[in-house]
Order: sequence, then structure tokens, then C-alpha cells
Amino acid sequence: MNIVYSKEICPYCDMAKNLLKSKGIQFEEKVVGVNFTREQLLEAVPNARTVPQIVLDGKLIGSYEDLKKHFASDTSNNFTI
Repeated sequence: MNIVYSKEICPYCDMAKNLLKSKGIQFEEKVVGVNFTREQLLEAVPNARTVPQIVLDGKLIGSYEDLKKHFASDTSNNFTI
């Protein structure tokens, strides 16, 4: 399961979602304050201090910067940024 925990008016959230879309990766978006609470975010990702928080295939990737590093180091799927 792929999830992006985000909030409204968040440039890094938008960049993360756009990067995933450009890679053809489908995801569920959970927007804190709209369809998801801060408490639910902290329950799902206890160490979250920022958004976005990205989960790919059930594995926590982390922030947008972590997502970029993930793709840069993932040679098995030929992902590039």
C-alpha cells in the first residue's frame, strides 16, 4: 500500500505527489485536518515531525527529500529523478 500523509497548501507535499505520479506510482492521500487527524498521523508514523510522510509498499520512506533519495538509490526499478 502506498500512502502520502500530507496537508493542504504544502509545496513539499505537492512535489512528493507529483514525483510519485511521474513514476506512475498510485497512492492514497491522507490529508491532515481534512480526512485524517494529527493524532491518526502520529499513530501511523509516531516519529513524524513534518509532512509529507510517504509510505511505499508498506515501508515508511519519510519526507519528500527521503523520497528523492529513495528513488536515486533504487537501481532495481531504474527510477531516476
